[in-house]
Amino acid sequence: MKINLNIRNRYLLLGDLFLSIVSVVGAYILRLELIEVFSNYYLSLLWLLLLSLTIKPIIYYLFGLYQKMWVYASVRELKLILIAVSVSSFVNTVIMLILFANRFFVSFPRSVLVIDWILSILFVGGLRFGLRVLFEGNKNRAVNKHINIIKKHSLIIGAGDMGAMVAREFQKNPLLKTKPIGFLDDNPEKYKQQLHGIPVIGRLKDLSKAIKTYQVNEVIISIPSASGGAVREIINICRKNKIPFRTMPGIYELIGGSASVTRLREVEISDLLKRPPTKINEDLVGNILEGKTILVTGAGGSIGQELCRQIARWSPAKMVLLGHGENSIFESFQILKEYYPSLPVVTSIADIRDASRIDQEFSRNKPQVVFHTAAHKHVPLMEINVEDCILNNVLGTQNIIQACEKANVERLVLISTDKAIMPVSVMGASKRLAEMLVLNAARRTQKPFSVVRFGNVLGSRGSVVPLFKRQIAKGGPVTVTHPDMKRYFMTIPEAVYLVLQSAGMGKGGETFVLDMGEQIKIVNLAEDLIRLSGFEPRKDIDIVFTGIRDGEKLSEDLWNDDRKLSGTDHPEISREEGQVEIQGKELEEIVENLVDLSRQGQGDKIIDFLNKIINNADIKHNGTENLSDFDL
Repeated sequence: MKINLNIRNRYLLLGDLFLSIVSVVGAYILRLELIEVFSNYYLSLLWLLLLSLTIKPIIYYLFGLYQKMWVYASVRELKLILIAVSVSSFVNTVIMLILFANRFFVSFPRSVLVIDWILSILFVGGLRFGLRVLFEGNKNRAVNKHINIIKKHSLIIGAGDMGAMVAREFQKNPLLKTKPIGFLDDNPEKYKQQLHGIPVIGRLKDLSKAIKTYQVNEVIISIPSASGGAVREIINICRKNKIPFRTMPGIYELIGGSASVTRLREVEISDLLKRPPTKINEDLVGNILEGKTILVTGAGGSIGQELCRQIARWSPAKMVLLGHGENSIFESFQILKEYYPSLPVVTSIADIRDASRIDQEFSRNKPQVVFHTAAHKHVPLMEINVEDCILNNVLGTQNIIQACEKANVERLVLISTDKAIMPVSVMGASKRLAEMLVLNAARRTQKPFSVVRFGNVLGSRGSVVPLFKRQIAKGGPVTVTHPDMKRYFMTIPEAVYLVLQSAGMGKGGETFVLDMGEQIKIVNLAEDLIRLSGFEPRKDIDIVFTGIRDGEKLSEDLWNDDRKLSGTDHPEISREEGQVEIQGKELEEIVENLVDLSRQGQGDKIIDFLNKIINNADIKHNGTENLSDFDL
């Protein structure tokens, strides 16, 4: 077979041949006296030379040592060198022992094989990593020659793997014009230690002092597991000292993706609200996802898209993205193909209200696990589109359930909302009925059909955060409905992370409730966003209260007062107990009546009916007044 080497690799080949000779001769000289080598062992020396010059280049080629760009060599390439040299030395050893056993030569010091192996590792690795050292030196000199580098001093918070990666990237790339001058870390064992030659100069409490002492120009937060409180404390100190700050993504954002310094970004509101991550039971989730065909409805939405991305980590056999909006489904498809190019992905453009189309897609793709996220969610909008809310959220869920039964789906998970509890909106009531339908199907089929309920997610389409950002960009004012309005909040990746854990725990008929932490005042959220944008609330950007809108409550609930929550194996997931549900034939008749009223355009009658059948519902007859363009 002809080895096609470019000129750079020809030099490597010549270098390897020369160093192979040096290695073999050197091994004999280190083991024996020089005169003794040529008088008593010259025959075995010649044989080992011949084998090394023949076998080593072939083995190195097969292991790709002549196809690498060694100027970018890393630990992975070092491991490859160790393996390639070890394999070639093993082959040489076997052949030499066979030759010795068959009397091709009489004298043979076996220890030279070990010495040759050690020398070969040093020579082969040194030759290649020497290229990297030369390249980096030349690159730095070239850059310094052609650009006027004004380096800013960066202080890195967190001396872990992520912090080390950030520091190394700054060192390697002069174009970033950033010099890392130290780390801060609360681990006492790291104090006064060094990462890539950069010292750990103190703990987080020393941040203000370090900024002044070391003339810091920027603070980099590189602790993916940091809680929102810790991030808030860091940026408050930075703001007081008028020092800019950036961060690496949180641990939930990194799930299923790849982290690099190019993902260094500005601190966002989600960083201030996140909680320390909890450990997921990988085996539990893997058992329901790995090697399975997974279908996600509403796969183009905020939750659906993140679900697809995280599910893909568990190597499903196939992913089916089902949704009504072709653009959003295309976007989700592109994301999956970028991160998981080998994963089979099917796009299904279908409306969940169309039972026959849904049946066709289920029959064609034969899903084993279904996550149902498709729903109308905007509360004020649904107050004036009552009929479509029922058809989509109630009839659509019924169609998905029936398709699951016909296709013999193993597991169904419905994504629900805190607005389904003691609902005061049509959207909340429709999701409560959707919950009832899934739990009723679980009882009827004895399959692991379950519900996962949580509050608001930050950054979803149409949510309050994008609206506030637009208002701030325009110079204000930022509009908040009421000074005491508060909501549960969770980041999208965190919510999906816990949804998958809940799905793995489902046996059938459970309603899992995610721990959303404490409710947060919307006005406080607005103030944080204004500060993160570099302004002061009520000084640079005004806040205006517009009044509570139709279908809203001052605060939300995750479960009814007449029910209790029991714990699960996961500290952030509870199970709702004591449910008194409408079920069986009665529930079927209720859905049928609601669908009929919707198709007749009887919005007022729908509201009366919902108030009558759902415990603690208090939905008002509303018009189009007070409609805003976001949902809380």
